[in-house]
This record gives sequence, C-alpha cells and structure tokens, in this order.
Amino acid sequence: MIHPAKRLEGIAEYYFAGKLREIAQLRLEGKTIINLGIGSPDLPPAPAVEQALAAGLNLPQAHAYQSYTGIPALREAWAAWYARHYGVQLDAGQEILPLIGSKEGIVHIAMSFLEPGDVALVPNPGYPAYRAASLLAGAEIRYYDLDETKHWLPDLDALEQSDLRRVKVLWANYPHMPTGARASAAVFQALVDFGLKHNILIVHDNPYSFILNEQPLSILSASGAKAVALELNSLSKSHNMAGWRVGMVAGHPDYLKTILRFKSNMDSGQFLPVQMAAAAALHLPDDWYRALNATYSSRQAKAFELLETIGCQFDRTQQGLFVWAKIPAHYSDAYALSDHLLHHAHVFLTPGGIFGSAGNQYIRVALCSDRATLSEAIRRVSELEHANKSASTHINTAIPS
Repeated sequence: MIHPAKRLEGIAEYYFAGKLREIAQLRLEGKTIINLGIGSPDLPPAPAVEQALAAGLNLPQAHAYQSYTGIPALREAWAAWYARHYGVQLDAGQEILPLIGSKEGIVHIAMSFLEPGDVALVPNPGYPAYRAASLLAGAEIRYYDLDETKHWLPDLDALEQSDLRRVKVLWANYPHMPTGARASAAVFQALVDFGLKHNILIVHDNPYSFILNEQPLSILSASGAKAVALELNSLSKSHNMAGWRVGMVAGHPDYLKTILRFKSNMDSGQFLPVQMAAAAALHLPDDWYRALNATYSSRQAKAFELLETIGCQFDRTQQGLFVWAKIPAHYSDAYALSDHLLHHAHVFLTPGGIFGSAGNQYIRVALCSDRATLSEAIRRVSELEHANKSASTHINTAIPS
C-alpha cells in the first residue's frame, strides 16, 4: 500500500461523515431517525434566484470555463450587498474574490498564508475546518478557549500574556458557530487592534449574520480592518443555497492576490448560471430575510422546548442556524447524551465536543427541520425521559430502606 502524506496526520475524517453512515445503517434496520444535527437548510432559495439560474442556462457561454475571479456582476452584487447591509464600502474589482463556498476559502487562506513554523490561533469551541486547514498548511495549532461566562467572546487580555511571536493567523467567527454568541462592533475593533499590534492576520468567518439577527455586522467596518483582516461570507445559510457552493472573501487587494495565486491552481472558475443566480440572491429585498427569520424564530421556539424536555440550559438570545445548550449534569458528556437519544429515541443531536474540548458539556440542535418534525422529536424525547424516570423510581422503591 502507498502511504498517505504526513500532512494528513492528526486530521480525522469529518465527524458528520461517519455519523451519517451510522444513521444510514439504523435506517436500513428499519429505524426512523430524526436528524437535527446538520445545518443544511431545508427551505428553497427565492424564486428569483431559481429563475436567474434557468435564464443563465440559455446563454451561449454558459458551459464554458469562467474567470477565476468571478463575473463582474457577481462581484458588484457582493459589493452592493456589503454597502447596504453592513455599511462597508468594497471595491468590486479588487477587494472581493468569489469562492466555490466559503469552506474552500478557509483552506485557500490557510495554504496561502500559513507554513511550518507558524502558529494559528483557533477558537475552542469552533468550526473544525479552521484546525484542519491550518494543520494541512503545516502550521502549529494553538487554541484560545471561549467560555460561557464571558459570552463566548475571545479573551484578548489573556492572549496578550502568551507568546505571540510565531502567531500569524487568528480565526474568528461571529455570530459564533456553534454557540450562537453575538459580537459587537467594539469586539471587532478590539480584534483588529490586536491584529495591528501583533502583525496577525485576523480571518473572520461570517456566514450566520443574517439568521435570527436584525443587525448584521462585518469586521471590515472596524477602523484599520483592511490592513489585517479578511472576511469570509456565504449564501449557504442566508439564502438557502448550501448545495450551490457560493461564497466570497473580502479584504485588501494584496491579500486577495495572494489567495488567487493558490486558488487559480485549484479550480477553473464557477458555473456561470450559478454566478448569475447568486447575483440575483444578493439583490433580494429585506422582506426575504424577514420571512426567513420568522420561520427560524418559530423553529427556534420548538428547539427550546425540546432542550427543556431534556433538562438543558441555554441562552434565548443566541443567533444563527443552531441552538446551543448545556447538558444535564447526570450525563458524562454530550457524546453520551447524543448516543442515548439516537439509539433510544431515534433523534440525533450534535455533541458539542466535536467543536473542541470546551464543548464537551454542550449539545447543538439545527433549525433545519420543520415544526412538525421538531414536535415529533419532542414527543419521542418526552416518552424516553418519562420511561427513564419511571425506571429510576422503580429501582429506588425496590431497594429496602
């Protein structure tokens, strides 16, 4: 057998890949599994987006290779969207680089700026791709712990006391996944100031700013941001286009040119009709976001009910596509709770430990199922909790006093 490259050492298969196989096997055995674990929107894109895709299919150049930097109409649409919703002015020709999904951008940035000897600061808990991409680039990982008592925000004072000489990149993400924590403009300014002071590239991943959030923020609105910050964004969650793979990275032209040197060796541009549809999505009226959030707000209320049934504690002000909750103390960790619910109630919730050790005592529920499905999950979990309590009572009364 040919041995794999050493760069894959320490990088396991993505958790959900294995869990989906387990769920598939349970379904083959006749189990009806409710999967509330993965944040894949179940709602369709706006009709105007689908119409733009269809119209693009009829263009003579629709099936040809496209520019590595995307069509002008898409870059201009991203720029207008940032100006309208974030109050950030971007040069469509130089400060925006469309991506085939923002996850692609995480790898591109890591490979473009990190190398052996560098250190990447990764949030714990946080999106696993930050760690994996940094390791693939050969960098050393150093976690910065996020804590519920500090509202899951970075403790920059604590980081100031550490050795930052080899730190080159800090990954950040607000509204935060998985905790749903919000960041203020002051937090973004503090991150930018930290990057300026220590010559650290701040990479902010911003795909959740339109979900259950009436005041979207961008780190690029902070003073001096373009000197040390890049921002990733995506249409996956905000426009129900996860499978379309449409994202972008915004920042200083010199940073984007560096990323393009890597990206242009990895792909050959994005399908033209998809780019046209993405441009249409970025021009949707505010009513689109309000209607989408009304749906998610209704689902969030059911997710709260489900978590209360389990006995979890949670913050009702969290944002994004998930609900994050602290598990009851009688479970050793969230993996134990997740497996218990999967195999006894046939309901899958994501254990927080997959996002880092700071998530071991937390569980995550995705808001990507309708209210009827969430209600059925509540019914199943309620029955399981009732059976558990009945069994516990029976054992206790059977023991002689």
